[in-house]
Amino acid sequence: MLPERPRNAQETCLPRNTEIAIDVRDAVKRYGPFTALKKISLSIHDNEFFTLLGPSGCGKTTLLRMIAGFEDVTEGAIFLYGEGIDALPPHKRPINTVFQNYALFPHMSVLENVGFGLEMLGKSKAEARARAGEALEMVQLSQFATRMPSQLSGGQQQRVALARALAPRPKVLLLDEPLSALDLKLRKAMQVELKHLQRETGITFIFVTHDQEEALTMSDRIAVMSAGELQQLGEARDIYERPRNVFVADFIGETNLMEVTVDAINGGRAQCHLGGGHKLTCDAVEGITPGAKVHMSLRPERLFLSVEPVENESLTGRVREMIYIGTDTATIVDLDGGPQFTVRSSNSSRGNARTFEPGTEVAVNMEHGAGRLLVD
Repeated sequence: MLPERPRNAQETCLPRNTEIAIDVRDAVKRYGPFTALKKISLSIHDNEFFTLLGPSGCGKTTLLRMIAGFEDVTEGAIFLYGEGIDALPPHKRPINTVFQNYALFPHMSVLENVGFGLEMLGKSKAEARARAGEALEMVQLSQFATRMPSQLSGGQQQRVALARALAPRPKVLLLDEPLSALDLKLRKAMQVELKHLQRETGITFIFVTHDQEEALTMSDRIAVMSAGELQQLGEARDIYERPRNVFVADFIGETNLMEVTVDAINGGRAQCHLGGGHKLTCDAVEGITPGAKVHMSLRPERLFLSVEPVENESLTGRVREMIYIGTDTATIVDLDGGPQFTVRSSNSSRGNARTFEPGTEVAVNMEHGAGRLLVD
């Protein structure tokens, strides 16, 4: 057994004394010479909606399959409520998985699909039927119990797969991009239902997705992964507002990324400049010193446009294009002698959207705290 590892500073955002459901310690996964996971360490707490987020091929599904027992751990260890589970086969782990493909039995009714796994676990037909009925009620499909899977919509089939996974009352439920096959409107509705279901059951959910908005909508915490490595772990707001590096800032939502030079650091504030002589001030970041060339992230919604500068550090430029996006308007601005910026403004009656003709000289103004220096 591996020794108790020190807790990562990124994990301090959760309340102390919370029971750990899944503890991944220095987990490595190799396929021949290829390393899919590189010493991943993270803790997932009991009754938490935890999301593994990253692009295709980053290792998130590999980690999920290792927790489920479908993949062996090359190095390191995985613990379930303090007990090592590396040697346990999948059917011996109190963990269930919902996959992208719901894999419902086409010749069985909805109720039979949900109860089948319970019978395989040795439950009597009566108990399996009763618990399957409870699970269908939980996902609001009781009225479809006698239907066949082919008579259901995609969203209803997804709920049946959820009910089947919840019926055995697992300690942990793994969800491998279960919403990816649904259309946008249904996917958004199911996001809300999944989060409600997790709170109602108290089961630890571990959700895999490449959709940033999906992760931000549902998660208590998010682990952002890239190339088999953990880039950042934290609550949704921390991940979005305080990204640690260029990858996280660029992958989570939309941002303006630019290279800046740090001129001075005073009172916890960093004075920087970018191309064209534009000067900016933002919160300093540990490890960055005067003279350093680093990246800065500026979220488009934290910027606003005006005809005249409204503060000392307003950036000047010309409007290249305005794009109407329904709720917002995105304005593309070419800074004088510098990079291109995107500014997003709300189209509501209380919003700050204004119309500028292409070529109009404008000032790009920043909310206080909008700039974020990044450790590359």
